[in-house]
Amino acid sequence: MHADEAETDTDLVRRLLRAQFPEWADLPVRRLPSGGTVNAIYRVGDELTARLPLTAGGAEALDQEARWLTELAPLLPVPIPAVAGLGEPGEGYPWAWSVHRWIEGETLVEGRTARPEQLARDLAAFVTAIRKADLAGGPPAHRGEPLAGADAETRDAIEALRRTDEPFDADAILAAWEAALAVPDWPAAPCWIHSDLMPSNLLGSGDRLAAVLDFGTAGLGDPAVDLIPAWNLLPSSARKAFRDRVDVDDDTWARGRGWALSMAVIQLPYYRKTNPVISANARYVLEQVLAG
Repeated sequence: MHADEAETDTDLVRRLLRAQFPEWADLPVRRLPSGGTVNAIYRVGDELTARLPLTAGGAEALDQEARWLTELAPLLPVPIPAVAGLGEPGEGYPWAWSVHRWIEGETLVEGRTARPEQLARDLAAFVTAIRKADLAGGPPAHRGEPLAGADAETRDAIEALRRTDEPFDADAILAAWEAALAVPDWPAAPCWIHSDLMPSNLLGSGDRLAAVLDFGTAGLGDPAVDLIPAWNLLPSSARKAFRDRVDVDDDTWARGRGWALSMAVIQLPYYRKTNPVISANARYVLEQVLAG
């Protein structure tokens, strides 16, 4: 997916475990299918996962993430990852890596749930809970800045999309983006946000939200970006149930729609030939946003 991506496989994970966590060295290891773009995920035995960043950027925040996972966990209504170990570069792998406790659940997929309004309420409960987290000293969140910070990259991506054979109206996407840019910025102090509530970071069980994964981008910022499941996961029929419970004003909702659009239009030209999970989700978002 990335020009500077590290190569990983089960043999590498076994060697890293043997060298750094010998207590787990004899457990079976298998790679998990994933639409993630930052980490390769391997299941280790029944109770653990090894997460190996694919690029240097994915490894930079591991220590910080481990700290905040511990502090956020008791404040949130669903399980989040618990770090079992932090690994170091070795065995030819160049970056830090981590081992997490296994969480049961199935990765959610856009538009596919039998009880979407219940899922919408569960997502809203998570979004409002993390927003209320009273934890001082948090880092700036990725995408926590005003939408204007993504303007140049989003416009470039719209032009890149225009040059593909994707069946989207680039002028309509540009108009929707410019409408989002016209909305006033978040006027209050930044609050805690996850900032990457993609379906691949959400686990479900029995049509309920079972867990939220990957807090590498979490921190302080505009809560609008945590509204993206309204367009990247939920069907339009459940969007009102989500909005009714997330307690945001019209401007914040409009910025959330702008973030969903920006992320999708950046992802689609980049991943359309390398990551079918992410590119399918980006198409879903664009359809949802352009439908109004």
